[in-house]
Amino acid sequence: MNPGIYGTIVFMHVISAILSIGPLFLLMPIIKRLRDVKTDIEAAYLSVIGVIIRIVMHAGHVLVVSGVLLLIFGPWPWYTSWVIMTIAVLLLSGVFLSRGFTIVLRRFHDPGVDKNTILNRLNKTSWIYIFLMLIMLWLMVQKPILW
Repeated sequence: MNPGIYGTIVFMHVISAILSIGPLFLLMPIIKRLRDVKTDIEAAYLSVIGVIIRIVMHAGHVLVVSGVLLLIFGPWPWYTSWVIMTIAVLLLSGVFLSRGFTIVLRRFHDPGVDKNTILNRLNKTSWIYIFLMLIMLWLMVQKPILW
């Protein structure tokens, strides 16, 4: 493969990794402010959270596609331990992202739900997802031989 094209795929992979993690750090101050806002402003904050989650999700799609291309055209076989572990953490984070954010946000306006409980769960979910993404980042950068 042309080194320029491979380099472009690596660049896309790195940018999508940044966009898969970075915006989540914006959630923390938004969640903190959401605890004390009035109902009419609540929708704006929830909308911003939704946009952040969409950015993270779509960047994750680019991350996966570019990662697959790097494996196809790169020097590492699919059965390398760090690749297998990255795929395992990726699947875990994908399930976690869809269940952890989407379902929690849907319950926000349910009658009788304590909003602080929902916001605590959203905050916890954000940190867990960031941790999972950092594990994947470590695996991709270090490429450790685990077995």
